[in-house]
Amino acid sequence: MEWLTGPFEVAFVQRALWGGVLVSLICALAGTWVVLRGMAFLGDAMSHGMLPGVAVASLLGGNLLVGAAVSAAAMALGITALGRAPRLSHDTGIGLLFVGMLALGVIIVSRSQSFAVDLTGFLFGDVLAVRESDLAHLAVALGIALAVSVVGHRPFVALAFDERKARTLGLRPRSAHAALLGLLTLAIVASFHVVGTLLVFGLLIAPPATALPWARRIPAIMAGAACLGTSATFLGLLLSWHLGTAAGATIAAVAVAQFLLSHLAAGLRGRLPLSARLSPTHDR
Repeated sequence: MEWLTGPFEVAFVQRALWGGVLVSLICALAGTWVVLRGMAFLGDAMSHGMLPGVAVASLLGGNLLVGAAVSAAAMALGITALGRAPRLSHDTGIGLLFVGMLALGVIIVSRSQSFAVDLTGFLFGDVLAVRESDLAHLAVALGIALAVSVVGHRPFVALAFDERKARTLGLRPRSAHAALLGLLTLAIVASFHVVGTLLVFGLLIAPPATALPWARRIPAIMAGAACLGTSATFLGLLLSWHLGTAAGATIAAVAVAQFLLSHLAAGLRGRLPLSARLSPTHDR
């Protein structure tokens, strides 16, 4: 069993595993709502819209997390403002902000002497370089994300399935949407510095989408997504160690492979006759 446990006896791989687990838990809480509300494009735009803030912070020698938070907040405010424009579709506004923020970020980063390195680090991160301070930040972010999810569960559910009913019940859908944007921003900002924006987006979307065909309740989807994200992190790090591949990209690839296998299995299950899907206990 040395091939299975050996890599995780190394300190930096252990930290990478814990970092990936914490990111998976945060993304499970936020990503479930992203998948249920069909907000995948918004999540992608938010993750890449942080580039200007990260670039400015990098050039000025400031804190990258603060720069990312400022940029993500500006992106969220812009999306909210454009969403109220009567003649502009929501996706169009998100797409325009996405392109504009990404272009601005590339322009700013191009002024740096280490353009390629900075941009690569932003996109792919370095999960094997996780520090103990990063783990502490992720743990705090997880606590905040859990609190927001518990307090906002009822309005989030109403918003996900029937916004008009949420308004009728006095659940303030606009406030719930703003809180949901805040939860999404927290997940992306807290995680990108560790695993990069591409892996954050992968763990935000793939595990909840993988669990969706097999769960009937939202907490079950979240729990399934957390388990799937954790297993993708473990398998990704294991494969990366033995195959010599990029750790972050391998974790993302495993998460996507889980999604494909899940939906293939769900499709095959749906084609089976009802009698073949019933266990013997159902006949009693």
